[in-house]
Amino acid sequence: MIEIIGRTLRLAFRSAGDEPAEPVLPAYTAIQPEIEFSAYSEDSRISGLLRLDGERLTDMLNAFEQFVLVDAMVEDLAGGGAVEVDELILTRDELVAVEASGPRGNPDRRVRVRPFPIGAKLGHYLVRGYVHVTPGADPVLAVRRKRPIVPLTDATIEYNGAHGRVQRRSSTILFNRELADWILPTVDEAIEYPDMPIAKNQGRLTKDFTGLILGDWETRTSMP
Repeated sequence: MIEIIGRTLRLAFRSAGDEPAEPVLPAYTAIQPEIEFSAYSEDSRISGLLRLDGERLTDMLNAFEQFVLVDAMVEDLAGGGAVEVDELILTRDELVAVEASGPRGNPDRRVRVRPFPIGAKLGHYLVRGYVHVTPGADPVLAVRRKRPIVPLTDATIEYNGAHGRVQRRSSTILFNRELADWILPTVDEAIEYPDMPIAKNQGRLTKDFTGLILGDWETRTSMP
């Protein structure tokens, strides 16, 4: 459900009689950069500005359980309506997927990995892309052993919007493996040549972060 408290909006999946928990939020400082944030909850698309804590967005989402967006917008994917608020509070377990942006991490923390194509179904969302794991590892087993928020490169996300099926591409999409109905290997062609048109830029809520496929040898820190 969406609860508006003044100009603060809180996303919460709870019954109307429950009291909201006090947020446990990152300790932001003035030197930390603000990045554009675009994510998906069970029934909404969320955008706004997020104060980054850590080297990469992936690390921050895995380290903390609650986050604050400013200048935020929440779009109802079924009805097509949108709400704008000054501040948005959301929790990690409400995040189905995130179109990643921001710094790509410390290059000194490079490890040898290879990209493998996988797909994941999360409710009515379908995410496909390349997971980066050590050579010889089982990609699906490696994903299940990762922290909750898993990055995929050269990725697409599909879902039912107010006007039909939507498919969007991003250089990196982070998905919440704890919300996945299934995670399976796929084929390169399903990622590189999707059978549906890619959504174009139509403002902040549909911003495209299209990127290039990374080479066979990539670094764990090259993803936001």
